[in-house]
Amino acid sequence: MATTIRDVARAASVSIGTVSRALKNQPGLSEATRERVVEVAQQLGYDSAQLRTRIRRVTFLLHRQHNNFAVSPFFSHVLHGFEEACRERKLVPSVLTAGPTHDLAQQMRLHAPDAIAVAGFVEPELLAHLHSLARPTVLIDLRAPGFRSVNIDNVKGASLAMQHLFASGRKRVAFIGGSLAHHSIAQRALGYRKAFFDAGLLFDPTLEVNTQPGLPADLAAADAMERLIADARAQSNPLPDAVFAYNDAAALAAMRVCLAHGLRVPEDIAFVGFDDIPAATQSTPPLSTVTVDKEALGRRGVELLLEDQAAAQGQADTLVDVKFIPRASSGAREDINTP
Repeated sequence: MATTIRDVARAASVSIGTVSRALKNQPGLSEATRERVVEVAQQLGYDSAQLRTRIRRVTFLLHRQHNNFAVSPFFSHVLHGFEEACRERKLVPSVLTAGPTHDLAQQMRLHAPDAIAVAGFVEPELLAHLHSLARPTVLIDLRAPGFRSVNIDNVKGASLAMQHLFASGRKRVAFIGGSLAHHSIAQRALGYRKAFFDAGLLFDPTLEVNTQPGLPADLAAADAMERLIADARAQSNPLPDAVFAYNDAAALAAMRVCLAHGLRVPEDIAFVGFDDIPAATQSTPPLSTVTVDKEALGRRGVELLLEDQAAAQGQADTLVDVKFIPRASSGAREDINTP
């Protein structure tokens, strides 16, 4: 016979209500009591999924490295879509930023969420803790085993960018990437390499560079571009004739480096970014980019949390479509979106 909540309460010498609060990570208990109840429940093999909680409070968890909306406004749009979807469904949203040095367990107890949306990169240790909370959880712009997620179609976006550059006669296309621990960046790098194979072109691995960790994002991208230029000149190789960067901020920083070196954009070197942030249209020249409905990511995350998890087992990863936006930085004249 399956272990019941009454069995856990009897074994832990607490009330059924205390067991419920402990396993739902709700406030009102000491940490010692909470840990004892959780331990007893695990020892007895109690399935906490039996505690069905009506979702009312939802926490949007964002890593500290993503919360500078002035520099990287991508997640501010995702958050807006998340908040709008919560309001439409009469949910109570809250926002929590955290990093590896923060006490996530304590913060989660204060927020007391019924469900959690995790946006962008977080460390595996944080994901493991979230998994242990046994709350409905969805990952946004992130993918990990055991979690449902909603992501951009990053590989398609990279493919559209590279198709455009190849069609305009560019063959030495460099890629400025970031940390491959980020799911979206790793997928864009994959799409970049795959595009050469699909086009029947040789891939030159020296044209792919990653930004240095520990530097501010714009300085890291500028440094990556400087390294591409320096390496080409040191080996007497031609410079790249185009750069596809993992996001718009990186593309704009790299483009400024090339202009400072006296290179013409797009005549000498073309640029394409990803995300279509407002600065992409305001740069000189305006930046070609891959655009995505960022608010749709947030809205879809809320929808996944409210869907019955058992019914959604075959839909572990939901993809949001992308489009290519041609602008002057690549000499573009036409949109090449595939149907």
